[in-house]
Amino acid sequence: MEIERKPALAHVAVACGVLVLAALSVWQASEIPPPVLQVAVGPAVAPWFITIFIAGCGVCLLFVALRGGWAREQDGTITEAGSLVSILLGLVVNVALIDSIGFILASSAMFPFVARAFGSRRPAYDAAVGFGIALASYVLFDRVLGYKIGSGLIENLI
Repeated sequence: MEIERKPALAHVAVACGVLVLAALSVWQASEIPPPVLQVAVGPAVAPWFITIFIAGCGVCLLFVALRGGWAREQDGTITEAGSLVSILLGLVVNVALIDSIGFILASSAMFPFVARAFGSRRPAYDAAVGFGIALASYVLFDRVLGYKIGSGLIENLI
């Protein structure tokens, strides 16, 4: 005998918000003009990939929300205030530092705050992982795709 689960309305709202974000992403991705030259991978490939991913996340969130929500086994709270504050502090650190020290170091400084929000207790390790991810992102976007994402101390050395 299966237990009947009621939809979690707050979670349904979050899922619908993600689906609206996916719809906005479809609109913006469809506005990207086709490349002038015939190339295998044009400028719209990454936005469409991200759009599909966002839509898939929205559908999955909606499915879970309609079955009772993702926090039903917990004490009823969706988030912890400390985690939210940690993520917001990370964003503030990133915004405050990105112009002066560049994308890679600012992202490296933000990463431990976000990792802390998800339960990590190793800030030095998290900063090193953040540095690796930021460096790979910079190389991919700036050097491979030609999308300039800023310059800074490390970026000027590359």
